[in-house]
Order: sequence, then structure tokens, then C-alpha cells
Amino acid sequence: MTEKKLDYKETLNLPRTEFPMKANLPQREPQILERWKGLYKKIIEERKGREVFVLHDGPPYANGHIHVGHALNKILKDVINKYNLLIGKNINYIPGWDCHGLPIERAVEKELSKKKIRKESLPKTEFRKLCREYANRYVNIQKEEFIRLGVLGDWENPYLTMSPEYEATEIRELGKFFEKGLAYRSKKPVYWCIYDKTAEAEAEVEYYEKEDPSIYVKFPLKKEIEGKKAYAVIWTTTPWTLPANLGIMVKEDADYSLVEVEGEVWIVAKELLENFFKNIGKTYTRVLKDVKGRDLVGLEYEHPFVDRDELKGYLSEETLKNMWRIYPSEFVSLDTGTGLVHMAPGHGQEDYTVGKRYNLEPYAPLDDSGRFVEPAPEFIRGVRVFDANKLIIALLKEKGYLVHEARIRHSYPHCWRCKNPVIFRATPQWFIGMDIEYEGKTLREKALEEIEKVKWIPEYGKNRIKSMVENRPDWCISRQRFWGVPITVFYCENCGEVIKDKEVFERIASLVEKHPGGTDVWFEKSPEEILPEGYKCPKCGGTSFRKEEDILDVWFDSGCSHASVIRPLGFEKADLYLEGSDQHRGWFQASLLESVGSYGEAPYRSVLTHGFIVDEQGRKMSKSLGNVISPQDVIKEFGADILRLWVVSEDYTEDVKLGKNLLKKIAEDYRKIRNTLRFILGNLYDFNPEKDALKFEEIHHFDRWIVSKLQKILEKVHENYENYLFYRVHNTIKNFIIVDLSAVYLDVLKDRLYVYAPSSKERRSAQTALWHLLISLTTATAPYLSFTAEEIWEYVRKINPSLPESVFLYEMPKPDKKLIDEEVLKDYELLMKVRDEVLRVIEIARKEKGLIRHPYEAKVYLKAEGEVKKVVERYMDYMNFFLTVSQFELGEGGEVVEKGEELPVVVGVSRAEGEKCPRCWIYYPQNEFVGDVCRRCAEALSAIGVKTGEG
Repeated sequence: MTEKKLDYKETLNLPRTEFPMKANLPQREPQILERWKGLYKKIIEERKGREVFVLHDGPPYANGHIHVGHALNKILKDVINKYNLLIGKNINYIPGWDCHGLPIERAVEKELSKKKIRKESLPKTEFRKLCREYANRYVNIQKEEFIRLGVLGDWENPYLTMSPEYEATEIRELGKFFEKGLAYRSKKPVYWCIYDKTAEAEAEVEYYEKEDPSIYVKFPLKKEIEGKKAYAVIWTTTPWTLPANLGIMVKEDADYSLVEVEGEVWIVAKELLENFFKNIGKTYTRVLKDVKGRDLVGLEYEHPFVDRDELKGYLSEETLKNMWRIYPSEFVSLDTGTGLVHMAPGHGQEDYTVGKRYNLEPYAPLDDSGRFVEPAPEFIRGVRVFDANKLIIALLKEKGYLVHEARIRHSYPHCWRCKNPVIFRATPQWFIGMDIEYEGKTLREKALEEIEKVKWIPEYGKNRIKSMVENRPDWCISRQRFWGVPITVFYCENCGEVIKDKEVFERIASLVEKHPGGTDVWFEKSPEEILPEGYKCPKCGGTSFRKEEDILDVWFDSGCSHASVIRPLGFEKADLYLEGSDQHRGWFQASLLESVGSYGEAPYRSVLTHGFIVDEQGRKMSKSLGNVISPQDVIKEFGADILRLWVVSEDYTEDVKLGKNLLKKIAEDYRKIRNTLRFILGNLYDFNPEKDALKFEEIHHFDRWIVSKLQKILEKVHENYENYLFYRVHNTIKNFIIVDLSAVYLDVLKDRLYVYAPSSKERRSAQTALWHLLISLTTATAPYLSFTAEEIWEYVRKINPSLPESVFLYEMPKPDKKLIDEEVLKDYELLMKVRDEVLRVIEIARKEKGLIRHPYEAKVYLKAEGEVKKVVERYMDYMNFFLTVSQFELGEGGEVVEKGEELPVVVGVSRAEGEKCPRCWIYYPQNEFVGDVCRRCAEALSAIGVKTGEG
């Protein structure tokens, strides 16, 4: 019977692990999500009493599936929350949704129109019920989609801006603004969407290119100049505002020229004279004289096509007396036009400001859909503003007042919802006054002071919001819609007094809290049922009241979230608000103004902003370009962890690129990280850290090097997490894994892991270092590779069952000075350069010369002097293993000889001497063999009870 030959491969300690090489994330992640049910609650309980990090969630809008912008936002928040858990803090993360507003109304109207039902035919409360159901439907859809991203939070108890508790808090907050005298009602121009028929906040307006008429018009002065008919020449791109003209504005200290043109006198700013005549293609005969703007103030003129008598009964006596004159204004610039600016106080903020100063009311003869109504001239009544332009221009031409007509493309405000151009229109609205003084300062002043106390990330965010708050007009908080929180004030039917008592607001809030439909109670009950019993008007004693019909701006809704979500839990403010950079004019600003108005302070300590998603060519994602990538598709193909890795691999402070090629590259990075951690796991199958781990001083110098290096990596990782520089976290870890671990440490380590006896000091030293690496890398990547880290954690717990059930119940190691050997670090910095020089020459010997096929077939000679020689001598006994060659010698020699490129050394390579050990593959002289294996392998085999050469 033939004796079976021993297979030495079976005696090696080769890696063993059930942790799969293939991630299969789309299938595996849902299983991990099942395990995570109840995890948030458990963490909160276990971390009770610890410092709490509060990241307050800006509510996404509940009207559709989530897009990649949502994914970027929520994953960034999740990374921050999980990092705070992994440094031992507790967290408070309550996801929220914005549930009111026009997009939901429009979606419900669309659904109704399919059933041939008009919104107006339904009771208001019935329509609001449909809106609530619609919002709820998408809250549930988005909730599942956010959970699928691996986002940890209190998903069972989110906050909804339409919940009765939230709405009640909002009404109390509104009451505080009335109590402090910050809320007022006035007729003044606001952004108005003629398509959605509602006022809009500044944050709801976007700027796009628009083509408009550009016309110069001459307004006839009442007084002749030097016996000639005189005209003030104005320039406008909005001819439709001319019917509401009440004055002309000039710059007081500017020079104006009175020039003769075809027997008439025209007035134009001196600085713009040449440009103006060049634009209109005419010339002037002579300059009669130059005057200052202040000399023109008070001159009266006739309107080119509006009859003063037709305005009687519509405009106040004061306005009728003061209109159609030239007024001084600080808002006139000499950049373009004529230096004389047509003023319509009902159609512009600056016009309104000047008009108010001179008792000119904000006149805007339009209905809600932007059509002209009485007392506008008959020829444009019933016509929409933009359609009226051509009619007005034609009339001016006919009457001889049109100087010149052209077209202009310019940036123009558009509605963010319907994408149509908006107008400025004066209507009675509720406002929060930015410059009303209370408690010694204005809301604007207090808000600007608070901005200085907040940490803005990136820093330029501070200047951005600061300039917006400095320049913003009063906050228009009323909207003419059905679906939202009502402005809960009453008007006395007898004297018109606005009822805004604190007790009334509290009474309404308590009714809202108890009603299943929240603020539906406002629309269902009569004023008598809502007001306290026997309530009388504080001004006249009247007992008959009517309710305000307008609802609150949705930015006031979401701006109150700090009061509804954070403060009731005992937190004065959030540690962090995090949203897209457009929210400096949106949620960040609304929250700041609401909080400063109510509590005198900002609701946040820090504010972080991210950019928007663009495709790989840097183009905005749009259906028309066909470049939209949905998070659902990415998850289906790659898994959520790839999406999460994409988020941290990009610099989110700028616009973030996303595309198929990029995702494939990210997936490749992921594979490298996963396979490295799998290799580490595979070599710890027989390691018990509690009894097998060696002390730092006892471990091999090569292991001391990697553990020391790991501390430096942890230092960078923590620092970059703290500063929210996640792409640097990822790059630091990725480079460490690829450059230090895969290419060097783990490659060199295979010999010690596989060849030595399982429980030998050499192997236990290597395993001790691997254990440090495994714990550190699993926890360091857990904030972003959450599913993978949790999957690895299952196997980590098999090595050490005393660890907690989830990686998020554990803490990421902090850099430990006791685990740093500075001398070894310094030595290995040089040794790594030596290794690079040697590997380069080995490659020449292998590829170009055909001298060897594998580095183990090589003997290396190194001629070195000074520091290099000294360091190499210190590590002589390990140099061949470190270089993954069979033999190493200090001195000259070798068949292939090359000078160093980076170091002053000479490297020689020849074929290794002696025989190859069939177990470890290293070549030894014959006297180093015991039986048919080398002495080292013989000792390892003996330790496991195998005699060399035995079957």
C-alpha cells in the first residue's frame, strides 16, 4: 500500500471566514434593516445620561418619492449622528416632514380634475382632508425610502407640520409675534404668482432668463421750457406697470441735461446722454442747460394715457393731490436707462418706500390672476399683465409718447412651484416687521447679532445669510390658499379692530390640540364657538367678529420646528442644522427669524450646507436631458452602502457629481475595503483577544509599526469627522487600506500568519495587530458603510462575544499615545523607501531579464551608507520577509544591479541560493532543512504534532 504524501498546504494557517467576498448588498441590506428595528430606541435608553448631540432635521416636502438630493442630505445627517454615537454620545434625531402648502393643493386639485370635481365645489374642510391624506401617503412612502438608506432615527415618532400638536405650537408662536407688535397688516407690494393666485415669500422665488420689451417713454411736463413742450424720459422693461404710475424718481445730486430734440425738450441724466441717444438711434440739436436732480423735484407731468378723473373714488385724496410729480430717491442709479425712473408704488419695493414717504398709496389695479380691473384704462381691462405689454406699447406709439422699443433678455423672478414669471403686486397682507423695535432692538438687528454667534460651515455661509437678512424686506406671512395653518386673528365687525389677545391665541391653540384635524377647527367652527365665552372687542365692546381667511406662509410652518420639536425635549437649541445651500434664504432664515422673534436667540449652534447634484458632465439633472438617477435604482443595482460611500467620497460643499461611471468606481473602492476587512477577519478565526492578545511592547516591530500608524490614521479620521470633512475621512481610510495594508503590511504578514505555529508568539503578535485594525476600521467606516460595518460586526462578535450586539452600541477607538512607537515609525518610513527601491529592481529582474518568476526566488543585495545602513542593520533578521524575498545581504552583488532613484543606494538581485521549502516557498541552504522542510516550518509542524516527511 502506497503511503499518502503529506500536503503541506493543509498544515498552513490559511484564512477561514464565512464572511462572504461578494457583498450582495441589495439582498443583504434589508436583512440588516430587520435587525435594526428598535435599535434607535435601545441606543437612546443605553446612552441615557450622556451628552446628547442634537441634529435637527429640516423637513422635506411630502409630495413625491425621494430623489438623490434627499439621499445626499439624509445620508450626511446620518453619518454625523452615527459618528457622535461612535464617540460615546447620545443623539436626538427626530425626522420631520413639511406637509402644508401649494404643491400638495395642486396635486390634489389634479386628482380631483380627473374625477371632474372642482375644488370650489367642495367644503373647505373636505378639501383639506384630501390634502392631509395626500401628505400622509407620501410621508409613509418617503419614510420607507429613508429607512432603506440605512438612516437611524426615531421613525416611529416623526414630526409632521400638519399634526395637531405641531399646529398648536405654531399658533402659540404666531401669538408671540402679535404680542410683541411684530406682526402687522398692510397693503404693500409682494411677490405674487398670477398662476397660483397667491403671495410668495422671497425664498419661493427663483431667477431665470426672460425676454421682455425694453422701452423709452416720454412723459409730458405741465410746464413748458423756453417756450417748448418738455418731457421727462423714462426707461422700463415692464410696460404693464405704467397704468399704475404715480411719480417719477430722480437722483438729487446727479446732473441732468435739458436737450432739444426735434423742437421738444427732453430731460435725461447727463452721464447717460450719449449712450441713450446711441440706443435710440437719434441725435439732439443742443443742450439747453444742465441742472441738478434736486432742481427737477416737484415738477408736475401728465400721464401718457391715464385720465386723472377716472381715478377719483379709487385713490385717496392725498394720493390724487401728490401724484404725477418728480420726487427725489436714493434708489436711482446711473448704470442704465435715463436716470429718471417711473414709480409705481403698487408694483415695486423701492417705489413703495419712496411712495410711502410722499403719501402715495400702493396702487395696483389687478385681480388675483393678474388681469387689469377698474380703474385701469378700459383698453386693457380683463387682459393679463404680460399680454397687456403690446397693447400699451401700441397706444404709446399711436399717441407719440414712445421714444424707442427693443427686446431685452434679463434675469427675472419666477415661481419656484409652477416656474412661471411672478409680479410685484400690492395687496393687503400680513407681515412680520424686520425693523419694528421691541425690547430695545429690531428683529433685523437681533438676527444679525445671532448670525455672528453661529458656526457656519462652510464659512462663506455666514456672509451669505448676513447679506440676505440685511437686505430682506418685511416677511410676508399670509397666503391666499386652503391647505395650511390659518392666521388665527379675528376682526371686529363693528370697528374693524384686529383681535390678537394672548388668551385668544391660547384658546385657539388648545382647541387645535384636541381636534383630530388640528386647525380644521378654525374652518369648522364659528367665531363665537372659537372665542372665549362672552368675548367682547377690547376697543368698542362689540360682540360680532369675522375670521381671517388667509393661511400662514409654509416657511413660518417649518421655521417653528425648533419650538415644536427641540425645545419641548429640554434642548435650548440644536447643535446642528444641515440642508442645501438654498436654505440660507429658506429654512435657515425662517427658523432664525422665528426663533429670534420668539426667544431672542438663534435655534442652532452650527449650520452646515451642501451643494446640489449634477451629472458627470456637471449638468443639472433633468428629465429632458435623461440624466436623472434615482436612489431607488442605485440601491437596486449596487446597494445603499454604495450610495452612502458616494456621499462621503465627494466634497459636498460644492455641487456633487453622480453618474454610472462614478458609481462603478465607488463600487470598486468598496470592494477593496470589504476584501481587506475580509482578509483580516479570515486570519482571526482562532484568536481570542482576551487571552491571546499581546501587550504593545511585546509585539513584533512590524506590528508595532502598523499599530502606531493606525493611531495616526485615527487621529486624522477623528479630526476630519469633527470638522465634517467626510471625503477626507474616506480618503484617509482608503489610502491606508490600499497603500499601507494591502500593498505592504498584509502582504508581508501572510508569511507570519500562515507559516508559524497557530499559537506562536510571531502569529499572535500579527493577530493582535489585526484585531486593532479590525476594530478601528470597522468602527471608523461604520458612520458611512453602515450596513457593511454591521455585517462585519456579526463576525467580530464571534471572535469576542462580550461585545455589544450592534457596532453602534460600541465606541470607535481614539488615538492612543501608548500605542505609538515613534522610533519604529521613523525607521519604517525609511524602510518603506528601501522596499520601493528593491521592488523596482526585482520587477526589472523578473519582467525584463527573466531572471526570476517570483520574488521568493530572489536574493537581494543592498549597498547603503549612513542612516540607511544603520536602520537596515537594526532590522536585518526581518529584511528578507519585509521585502518578500528569500535572502537579503548588505553589500554589493547580484546579476541585475540598479542605482536607487530616491535613496543613495545600489540594489542587486540574483537567484536565491539553496532549495525551496515546499511549505513556505522560501529558499534555504541545504543545512537549514529538517527532512524535506526548512527548520522554521519543521518547528511549526512539530508544534501541531506533525513530523516532517510523515504521511
